[in-house]
Amino acid sequence: DSRLGQVALNTVLFALMSVVGNVGIGLLLAVILNRKMPKFFVNFFRFSFFLPVVIGYVYVSIVWSNLYSTDTGVFNYFLSLLGLEKVGWLTNKSIVLFSIILMAIWKNAGFFMVIFLAGLQNIPAQYYEAAQIDGANRFRLFRHITLPLLSPTMFFNVIWCSINALQVFDAVYILTQGGPGDASRSIVVYIYESAFQKFNLGYASATSIILFLAIGLLTLIQFRASKKWVHY
Repeated sequence: DSRLGQVALNTVLFALMSVVGNVGIGLLLAVILNRKMPKFFVNFFRFSFFLPVVIGYVYVSIVWSNLYSTDTGVFNYFLSLLGLEKVGWLTNKSIVLFSIILMAIWKNAGFFMVIFLAGLQNIPAQYYEAAQIDGANRFRLFRHITLPLLSPTMFFNVIWCSINALQVFDAVYILTQGGPGDASRSIVVYIYESAFQKFNLGYASATSIILFLAIGLLTLIQFRASKKWVHY
């Protein structure tokens, strides 16, 4: 099937960018919110960043489909104020996948932020105090203390994000249904269409097994590779 290659590529790109975006932004937010500040602000920002996580993907996708609308969307409205041309966020083959990834990062980054916050708060303060006495600056503290001691938490987030991103369905199906063409179609959307629209159950089952094996193999590779960078 010549279409499966494009669908698989879309899924891999979505997973890679989702992992980088969600884990990276989640870590950045966690580091910022882990600093000393009034408790009201800490709770307010934690709630604000985590709120999208508890909202269903269906509702988030419907809202963002209106934001992405070519004629009446908020994003294109601000572009027009700057004198720029309207962008077909969900109709342009070259950027539609990135539009979906942007929405997915906005929704899920708060989850990884909370996990990173838990990891940061479990790092003993005396490590930082000892390093500061030796003259370490903020970058060295982050590089040589925070990152190594946070590596098990980061490993969990990478595994969790990878598995979920490779199974993306709701966001793609609601926003674009895989279009235009196959530009944003994911493997799970393709399996759904094969099984419940074309009623090709055998093909859908075979594709599902391939996806299962691919996720299992990727997870195994990540566990093997973690021995070189995760400090338990």
